[in-house]
Amino acid sequence: MPLDADLSAWLRLSLTPGLGGEALRRLLATLGGPQQVLAARRGELARHVGDALAASITEYDATAALSSAAAWLEDPANDIVTLADTRYPRQLLQIPDPPPLLHVKGRVELLSRPALAIVGSRNATAQGMANAEAFARTLSDAGLTIVSGLALGVDTAAHRGGLAGSASSVAVLGTGADIVYPARNRALAHELAAGGALVSEFPLGMKPLAGNFPRRNRLISGLALGCLVVEAAADSGSLITARLAAEQGREVFAIPGSIHSPLAKGSHALIQQGAKLVESARDILEELRMGAPSAPAPAPAVVTDPRALRLLDALGQEPCNLDTLVARSTLPVSEIGALLTQLELDGLVAMLPGGLVQRLHR
Repeated sequence: MPLDADLSAWLRLSLTPGLGGEALRRLLATLGGPQQVLAARRGELARHVGDALAASITEYDATAALSSAAAWLEDPANDIVTLADTRYPRQLLQIPDPPPLLHVKGRVELLSRPALAIVGSRNATAQGMANAEAFARTLSDAGLTIVSGLALGVDTAAHRGGLAGSASSVAVLGTGADIVYPARNRALAHELAAGGALVSEFPLGMKPLAGNFPRRNRLISGLALGCLVVEAAADSGSLITARLAAEQGREVFAIPGSIHSPLAKGSHALIQQGAKLVESARDILEELRMGAPSAPAPAPAVVTDPRALRLLDALGQEPCNLDTLVARSTLPVSEIGALLTQLELDGLVAMLPGGLVQRLHR
């Protein structure tokens, strides 16, 4: 199906080399819609954006790109939402640099629902993953669509929790909407396309260039009422999202961690800078004035075996190895192995690389 003239004009301008969002918005404000911009003479364009950009606008051949877009839109799950579209999310209109258009695969309406961004480390601990998924599930059931970036680690757990709840989840991509990155999250991307949404400001076919990801972070925070950082090292990219959220006037939340954990350094720095320390989803809902969750979180497994209780006490708050557990619990090694297996099945402990064991708090 051929593209209509207005959408073709939006796409052509968004693809024009060198024409950024600010310059395009300036042209639209002065000349009218995108078709009027493309119909303007080169000299008139030059008065607003300079000779080089005016030449780029008048000379750029977008035929191949427009054909690709038309083919992509043949799938009824795919859509393109422009600044002029009533479905364009109002939250993004409040940020300094809203993208001229968005490629969306899935449920477009989710982009305009109340949302919370959840971000954190790609190399999250088992506890961090559990926290991200549990918070996301509870907040989704309370009516907040969960927004994240489809990365490994915390992003993955947040999307899974959001999809499991009633308000679903949105992934903001650092690639074109027709590319899944990382490839390990292909199945998750399919789940999001079916029950949530994948969204990208980048052209179809755009590969995962390093500079794309910091840029897309402003959309992760921009779509949301607030941003929760679950685990973050001192140099974590998720801190960029948190900073952008603060600059956009969004609430910033952080889950504290152990003072000994490198993955808590970034979160603790945010708290020192004014982010709100949260220990439960209720803390976030109260701050956003959204009330209590509509349904309680599933109850954790009840441990009655006194040996298992002794082992959990011996684990404490930090990961430890088997030798330490034997010394702390005074239980035989043979019993500890069996007990750990059952506790892992109950979701109360996690086995970590290097032979470490960590207690999970739900």
